[in-house]
Amino acid sequence: MSTTTAVQTAHHRSDGVHFEREPLVLGNPTFHDITAKIASIAEDKPTPKYLLALSFTAAIAAWGVGCILYTILTGIGVWGLNNPIGWGWDITNFVFWIGIGHAGTLISAILFLFRQKWRTAINRSAEAMTIFAVICAGLFPLIHVGRIWFAYWLIPYPNQMQMWTNFRSPLEWDVFAVSTYLTVSLIFWFLGMVPDLATLRDVVKNKVAKRLYGFFSLGWSGSMRHWHHYEMAYLILAGISTPLVLSVHSVVSLDFTAGILPGWHTTIFPPYFVAGAIFSGFAMVMTLLVITREVLDLKELITMKHLENMNKIILATGMMVGYAYAMEFFIAQYSGNPYEAFVFINRATGDYAWAYWTMVLCNVVSPQVFWSRRLRRSIPVMFIVSILVNIGMWFERFTIIATSLHHDFLPASWGYYTPTWVEVSIFAGTIGIFLTLFLLFAKYIPVIAIAEVKAILPGAQPQHSHHGAEAPPHQVEQSTSV
Repeated sequence: MSTTTAVQTAHHRSDGVHFEREPLVLGNPTFHDITAKIASIAEDKPTPKYLLALSFTAAIAAWGVGCILYTILTGIGVWGLNNPIGWGWDITNFVFWIGIGHAGTLISAILFLFRQKWRTAINRSAEAMTIFAVICAGLFPLIHVGRIWFAYWLIPYPNQMQMWTNFRSPLEWDVFAVSTYLTVSLIFWFLGMVPDLATLRDVVKNKVAKRLYGFFSLGWSGSMRHWHHYEMAYLILAGISTPLVLSVHSVVSLDFTAGILPGWHTTIFPPYFVAGAIFSGFAMVMTLLVITREVLDLKELITMKHLENMNKIILATGMMVGYAYAMEFFIAQYSGNPYEAFVFINRATGDYAWAYWTMVLCNVVSPQVFWSRRLRRSIPVMFIVSILVNIGMWFERFTIIATSLHHDFLPASWGYYTPTWVEVSIFAGTIGIFLTLFLLFAKYIPVIAIAEVKAILPGAQPQHSHHGAEAPPHQVEQSTSV
């Protein structure tokens, strides 16, 4: 590709000065260039570097699955849970992974409804991340119950015992919220891939791959009728998905707020959890995209403009989270409740002060570097900050759970929680599962939405059709292959 830039939009300021927006696609590619670039990732043989990375993450995943089986066969007594702390790393990890899964729906659904074109190169990776993160999150409530073979009791269904689940339990609300979120996100993700799967169907040479892509592309032909139904269905699913971003983590926060325990019983949790989920989700997307654009050489499609916009959102949501931290302390003191005040003072000065200040440093302090445009556009800086935010958000969930439980109402039962190697291994295993699934996705499924990127090229815009640029897509091709 040439070094010139494309997709520049001209604008006029109020003082009459002419300027151009930063392009969303670099290199002035044609429609065929976009197809060839993305399809080559799936069509080419895996590189030794890719196979090494996949083997490493798969080994970690296998070790984690082995520890899960060990826990199921032996019991959760192999964890470090004690009398005051009945929730440890398992629920911490559950809330952490649910939060990671939020940015995918936000980038895809909400930004689509607001017609933000910069979402096109990153939404596919974000949607995939959502699915894989929710899968990892769903493991922890199942193994946390101890007798996983009775987990189906959480599902309300007519049964011979004539018993129903306790619909007043927030843990039961989790079952509905998470399963609904996973189902809608999965459909939304798959529907968005249909045109691109048809493109790969028409491009790949391998017969088995061609049959698989053909099966999952659902007979897509690229006709106007297909595009009409596709766009309508995508819009409806985006509308359904948008409230899920707000509802799912609000419901997860009710696991805590519905109790009377100081440190949990607070009304700020739902908006605080949603902002934190978007915060951590965008940080994980940033981590994955920085690696993806380097390894798969997608710098022309995942540009600095995309990454800078995401850094702005990380900065904004990080400030919301910092505000929530301050308000928790203020309300605890303002309420006049000595038990509530003690919990928050204990968080900052007690046995888990190291976890609390790690959380503050990573979540509140580290994103402040993004006030600088130079640092906001620095790959090493944004990668380090995204890692720190992910670490900080894990410590936030751990701090909320551990510091509220380890000093309860009865001083005689106070205790300190330390995870065992089994708990650490299970969490590491879910990271391995997450990365393994993402590596497989990046190799065999279009990691960038081909049809959506083509739609923002100059050749797809009517005003460019008489300037010697390529004709719009519907004039060049009737199918999705170029």
